[in-house]
Amino acid sequence: MIQTIVMIHGMFGGSWCWENYRGFFERRGYRCLAPVLRYHDVDPKDEPHPNLGTVSLLDYTEDLEQVIRGVDEKPVIIGHSMGGLITQILGSRGLGSSLVLLSSAAPAGISAITPSVIKSISAEVLEWGFWRKPIKSTFESTSYSAMHLLSEEERRAAFSRYVHESGRAFFEIGFSFLDPRKAASIDEKKIDVPVLVVAGSEDRIAPASVNRKIAHKYKDFATYMEFPHHAHWIFGEPGWETVAGNIHFWLNQ
Repeated sequence: MIQTIVMIHGMFGGSWCWENYRGFFERRGYRCLAPVLRYHDVDPKDEPHPNLGTVSLLDYTEDLEQVIRGVDEKPVIIGHSMGGLITQILGSRGLGSSLVLLSSAAPAGISAITPSVIKSISAEVLEWGFWRKPIKSTFESTSYSAMHLLSEEERRAAFSRYVHESGRAFFEIGFSFLDPRKAASIDEKKIDVPVLVVAGSEDRIAPASVNRKIAHKYKDFATYMEFPHHAHWIFGEPGWETVAGNIHFWLNQ
C-alpha cells in the first residue's frame, strides 16, 4: 500500500513551500498532499480575506482534520513552523501514524523567548490590535528570522510568494499564556505514535533549544535530530536533501 504524507506549511506560506519535499518523497513512492491553510490560497499581491485576522489555530486544525479523514489510512503528518504545532494538535487527536516536526513552533507551556525570537517577531507585534487583524512579515524581518542562509535572490523569490497571516493564530502561539481558549495547548499523553523533531542549529525564530524542549515533551516517543548549518528555512536551504534523506530513513525504521 502506498503511504500518504500530509505536509502542513507554516505562517505566510502555501503548498509551494513543499515543492522540494513533494518531489523528494514522491520519487520514493509516497503519496503527498500539501493542503493550503484557510484564506492562504490567494495571489500575494491581493488584499487578504477580511476574516483572516480572526482565524484560530483550531480553525486551521479543523480544516486539516477533514482532509486527513478523507485519506484511507492514517498518514504521516509533516509540519513546518506553525505547521509543526498544528501537526502536534492533529497528533493529539489520533490522526497520524507518525509525526515529523520541522523547526516547529512551541506548544503552550514551553518557553520560546530568546533574544533572536524577540527580534524576529517584533515587526508583527508593534501594531496595536494585531491579534484580530491580518498580518504580514516584512522582507527585512523574514530575511533575519527565517531565510538568512539563502542568497538574497532566493530570499526575494520566496518572500514574493508570502501571503498575509492570521493575527489571532500569531497571538495564540506567541502569547499562549494570555489565550483564554488555550488553542496551543497539547496533552502529550494523547500522542502515542513516533515523533521526529527536526531542528536547525542556526534557527533564530524556532531555536534548536526550543525544539529540544518539544522533543522532551514527547520523550517516550520522540527522536531528535539537529542539523548544523541549517536554520528555519530548513526545507529549502542548501543541503535540504540531507535533512529530507534523514527523515526518509527514520520513516523506514
